[in-house]
Amino acid sequence: MSLDSAARAGSAVERLSASEALQRLGHERGARLAQLQAVDEVSGGATQADDLQVMQRGAIEQALKEIDAAFVRLQQGTYGICQGCSRSIPVP
Repeated sequence: MSLDSAARAGSAVERLSASEALQRLGHERGARLAQLQAVDEVSGGATQADDLQVMQRGAIEQALKEIDAAFVRLQQGTYGICQGCSRSIPVP
């Protein structure tokens, strides 16, 4: 069954419970913070980082913003619902 078919079937789409989502988001946030710390340690406190470190830091910070936004959606009860089409997002 394709994802599109599962979404149309309604009940066939499984959603995470709030506690499961909270646990996954917390894990992802912790992993990204560890990555950010590792990037900072590699730079050794240098005031001028190379382009790769700047790009890595930017990507990690963007991921953290998205995770924080997901925490907000979880509190609002809209986590797991597509913001574009309002359909449930299946659990990967």
